[in-house]
This record gives sequence, C-alpha cells and structure tokens, in this order.
Amino acid sequence: MANFKFKYNILFFPDKERDGAGYKPDGKLRIRVRWSGSKVDFNVGYRVKLSQWDARTQRCIAKTTNLQKQSASLINGRIQQQGDALENIFKAAELDGTIPTPAEVRAKFNEAAGRANKLTKSAARGLFDYFDEFVREMGQLNNWTRGTFQKFHTARGHLKSYNPELTFANLDDIGLSGYVTHLRDVKFMRNSSVGKQLDLLKWFLRWATANGACRTLDYASFKPKLKTTDKKIIFLDWAELMTVYNHEFDNNTLECVRDVFCFCCFTSLRYSDVANLRRADIFDNHIAITTIKTADALRIELNKYSRAILDKYADQEFPGNLALPIMSNQKMNDYLKDVGRLCGLDTPITITYYRGNERIDEVHPKYELIGTHAGRRTFICNALSLGISPQVVMKWTGHSDYKAMKPYIDIADAAKIDAMSKFDRA
Repeated sequence: MANFKFKYNILFFPDKERDGAGYKPDGKLRIRVRWSGSKVDFNVGYRVKLSQWDARTQRCIAKTTNLQKQSASLINGRIQQQGDALENIFKAAELDGTIPTPAEVRAKFNEAAGRANKLTKSAARGLFDYFDEFVREMGQLNNWTRGTFQKFHTARGHLKSYNPELTFANLDDIGLSGYVTHLRDVKFMRNSSVGKQLDLLKWFLRWATANGACRTLDYASFKPKLKTTDKKIIFLDWAELMTVYNHEFDNNTLECVRDVFCFCCFTSLRYSDVANLRRADIFDNHIAITTIKTADALRIELNKYSRAILDKYADQEFPGNLALPIMSNQKMNDYLKDVGRLCGLDTPITITYYRGNERIDEVHPKYELIGTHAGRRTFICNALSLGISPQVVMKWTGHSDYKAMKPYIDIADAAKIDAMSKFDRA
C-alpha cells in the first residue's frame, strides 16, 4: 500500500447569474471535488458576482465586496479553510490506502468544517445564542465601531421584544411579515427604520446560513414594499451660518458648543473627528487627521474662520491635549437646539415619512432639527454653492464615490438657480 495513489481535484466556482424574471446579479459559491469517478459538490456559504471572481486563482478579486457587503478577504479565507479541510481528508485516505465514498467525504468534510457539530448542537443553542456569536465574530473580523455594536445590540432587543423564544424556523415569510408589523405598530418605526432593521437581520441570517444554523431561507426573497421618501438634508445656508458664527452668547457653554459646531461647518469634520482632534494634528495652514469612521487619512486646509476658532482656544488646556472644548455628542445635540433658537433659525421645515401606508407630514422650526452632523452637511452644501468642484470637496470630506455627493450637488444647483433669479428683480 506504500505506493497507493489516486487523483483528485478541488474546484471552486460561482453559479451563473440567473436571467429573466428570476434574475440575480450574483451566484452561490460552490466547491466541486472529483476523484476516481466520484463527484461531490458543497456550498461555500457565500454568494459572489462573476465580475468579482478570478477563475484563474479561484479566489475573489482583492478589495472587492459582494452584494451582501462581505469582503473578498473574508470569503477567500473561508475558501482556504474549506480547501485545506478537503486536502487533509484525501491525504488521510491516501495514507490509509483507501478510496473514500462520496458519503464518507461529505461526512468528514462537514465534521472538519464544523457543520456537523453545529447541526447537532443547534437544538441546544437558540437563535439569540447565535446572534451573540455573530456579533462577536463579525465585530472582531470587521473591526466594528462602538456605533455598529450598538446598532446590533438594539436590533437584538427588537427581536427579543417581538418573540422572546424566537427560532430560525419562525423567520419564514409569515414570521418576517409579523416582525415588520411589530416594528411598525409596537415600536412605531418609520418605514425607513424598518428597512434598516431588516438589513441588519438579513446580515445575521446570511451568516447563520453559512454556519449551518439557519435552514430557513425565506429571508433571501423577503422584500416588503415599504414606501419611503428621500431624507431631507438639514444644513445652514451662508447667511444662517454667519448669524450663528457672529452671535454673542451670555452662556459660556452655548458659546463653546457654537464654536465646535462652526468648526465642523468650516472643515467638514464629523463630530467623532472633531472630538478626537489634538493639537498635534494642527499645522500652519491645515489639519491632518485619520478619520474615526472610515480610517481615511485627510488633509484639510484651514480658512480664516476655522483658524480663528482654533486660535481662540490655543491658550486653553483640555484633557488629552484636545484642540477644542468637547462634550458628549448627545449633550452637544441638545445644546445646539438652544443655539439655533437663540440665533433665530426658526424657518419651518416639513419632514415627510411613511409608517406602513400612512403618510405623515411634520413641521418643525429649523433649530429643532439641527444636530452635530448638520455641520458636515453645511460645509458640503456651502462649498458646492460657492462653486468649488465636487472633486475638491470630496478630497476634504473623504467621500469615495460621486453617488454620495449627488444629493448635495442637487441642493447646490437649486441654490444657484435661486441666486440667478435675483437678477430678474434688479
């Protein structure tokens, strides 16, 4: 038996994309093993687009992401693990001088991949146990921010509220429809928020399916019709920004809040980045930061307004050598409404949204809608209205695609049309 040898090969490939009414722009990724006239196929547990796949290397093209927002590195890692498991099965068979049957290969592969173990333990482990494992694994793998962990913590609470004994089998079309109703009628969510909760749930269920825990696949085709409207962009036009920038406050706290907010308006920084801005990040004519949310390295030139704010606090010391007086995001959002009210930012703003099929229109004075992120929006809208090209603005903001800038460009175009109409009244 020492010279015993047989041939086998392991092929990875994605299914072809479907045409017609069942069109899907991606396909299941499979393993096909051939040996001694036998063949076995396995599902890798991920879907990929053909344009994402390199048939020569049998791997996803580096730095691509599939439609489920799973990275090439994650999928390629799973491919490597499963390929190694199959290699070990056939090497062991060769040493034993045996030719395995398809049933033996399937059983040994499921065991090596952890599938058999998970299936036998699934009765003892509940959906929420898997949910916690998913959060731990994906959080570590994708280096989630605190905000992302909080989103899934909230999503878990909604699922628990819907059914404390929830199982994967409950999440068929009927169960998913019931969850949508629960979010709408019990949690009083807008349709847009319901859609976000479904996206988070589907992300978890895809992971659970790939790990052998979820056998119900109704979620893949579950797409309820949820009427939504484009989210209204709340920002300060130039006149409003100057009103806030020049306002004299009797309250030192409100003055500090105004200054930090205006610094965002003149630099495009998110709250998380201005809250992390240190004196070492400030240079003669620019600031240089690595953003908290996206880890982009940005160089943002200073203008006379942003420079003046930094100079105002240059002689004051803040914890951690921060450059500006920072408080929590929640407190700042609360105080910003007071800032806006005192500055007379009371233009009525209509917010339209849907809850189920019910259209709801709410009118608020503008100051009630202002939060820290309005600073970044204010910078973008005013920069575009001043004629600065989107490409330059994107270098400051760190936006990587034009699509994300389009809503702001539409606002800037409307502002320019309004400005040109002033000639008609001259």
